[in-house]
Amino acid sequence: MATPHTMLGKPALVALALASTASGLISSPGGLRQGLSAHRRPRLSRALPTASAVVDAPAATSDKVSAENPLHVVIAGAGVGGLALANAFHGVPHVKTTVLEKTSKFKRFGGPIQLASNAMQVLREMDGDMYDNIEGKATFTGNLTNGIKDGIRNEWYAMFDLKNPASNRGMPYTCVVERPDLQEILLNRLDDGVVTNAAGVSGYHQEANGPLTITLEDGETVSADVLIGADGIWSSVRAEMHNNEAKGETSGATYSGYTVYAGELDYASPDNGEVGYKVYIGPQQYFVITDIGNGRYQWYAFLAKPVGTAESDILLKPAIDTGDGCRAGNPAYLRGVFEGWAPDIHDIIRATRNDEIEQRDLYDRPPSINKPWTEGRVALLGDAIHAMMPNLGQGGCQAIEDAQVLSEVLSGLESKSSASVAEALATYKDRRLVRSAAVQGLSRFASDIIIRGFDTPAKVVDGRFENFNYAGIVTRMLQPILPVFFKIQFAFLYTGYRNEAGVKDVATGLGLLVVGGGVLLAFAAVAADAGLLLAFGVESAAGLLEGGGILETLQGVGLDFF
Repeated sequence: MATPHTMLGKPALVALALASTASGLISSPGGLRQGLSAHRRPRLSRALPTASAVVDAPAATSDKVSAENPLHVVIAGAGVGGLALANAFHGVPHVKTTVLEKTSKFKRFGGPIQLASNAMQVLREMDGDMYDNIEGKATFTGNLTNGIKDGIRNEWYAMFDLKNPASNRGMPYTCVVERPDLQEILLNRLDDGVVTNAAGVSGYHQEANGPLTITLEDGETVSADVLIGADGIWSSVRAEMHNNEAKGETSGATYSGYTVYAGELDYASPDNGEVGYKVYIGPQQYFVITDIGNGRYQWYAFLAKPVGTAESDILLKPAIDTGDGCRAGNPAYLRGVFEGWAPDIHDIIRATRNDEIEQRDLYDRPPSINKPWTEGRVALLGDAIHAMMPNLGQGGCQAIEDAQVLSEVLSGLESKSSASVAEALATYKDRRLVRSAAVQGLSRFASDIIIRGFDTPAKVVDGRFENFNYAGIVTRMLQPILPVFFKIQFAFLYTGYRNEAGVKDVATGLGLLVVGGGVLLAFAAVAADAGLLLAFGVESAAGLLEGGGILETLQGVGLDFF
């Protein structure tokens, strides 16, 4: 006799994946080079000290923190998380901040980043004026129509409500901001001399009761009271802490199994101003289209491919334009990959030049439950500790949450002693560990299940059974209850953004997801009885679910979560 696990298979888990994806696959998986488009602003110009201007801090005569003897926090990396942390310390008289950035100068680089409601709320509480500047550059999508479409039939499969979960909590809507604009706002609010370019961190050394010495790539050293590694997925600070390579087989980062083609262009979408983003689902791949403001759109094609296909598949990409107007190279190749899919997909691919598309292999890390976040007076932030797939649109958002918690625990220090700093950083880890790991794990889970387990929903069309295989049947049967799980997900993401109650608070949120997943799996096990489904027809079975009060009961349970 088949057990529930053997009956379910991957398709039955799809709703958890969809719930994990619902936050919008908008955040750039690495970003597009801004030089690809002729419609970019001039490059950001900012005069900053060179590495030679970084000097050792004078030895303090006392451990007591004060405006005259400030806590010196060095941040490795001037990405979103590092700059958010520097801004969180801005105006705190007893904290001195130094940001060390590897690149020689700041350039307008990187595509749009999604700032979900939890991140926008953190930024608003961090600094109202800074939030206003970010809001002025934002394109809000959370108050528009967002959802999942059948990639073959071009029909809405499931809608998810980003508006009410935010407005009910008094939070800003989810939005998209050009990464260079966000970087410029965060940089401009810092005092001159805080950020130093051409100063990549290569390692550090700390004595138990002695100095913390940071070594730069050029051999210079910097003394500090605290070091925060915000230097990305290939973090040198993490490599030092974990005693492995920054990049390579022992680094802990692994290829996800997925490559993404990302396009960004001017595009006259017929649903501009009405739809924020659309996730087109189908067998073995999916496609995302999102409005990024000012008449510009971004799209992603997620494919399950071996690592390195940007080079190995080069001969598969047509050298001439297609007959229907797709340019040679990536556009013509993707036209074939998505043959038979919705016209919306082909329209935007056809409108995209080859030089407006970039392919990237996606890397992430498993949740760092058993890996150290801190070592003495050193801690990790953002992708350096919890790099994640882009499916939740939470990578940058979780880095911003890290920054807020770090600023709170460090600003409250009265002593810069090694023990005091280490205790504060341990508190940061305790407050952030479970929540970030949950988001990280769900992001990866979503990619695996949506690509490998999802299918075109089964449907009766003019008396014909379409796609009445196991995956299609279960996909169709899950459709009417998905809104419940979207609500549970957004409750989890938006309720715990302050990270105040640590593990207990996050465990409660995880419990909601587990309960929802358990109900879903139990339902899917029953729905998978093909004999019953064929006897009643998929449409009738879905009607029984709704008419029999099952859906109302589930929604009632879901509403109790908010």
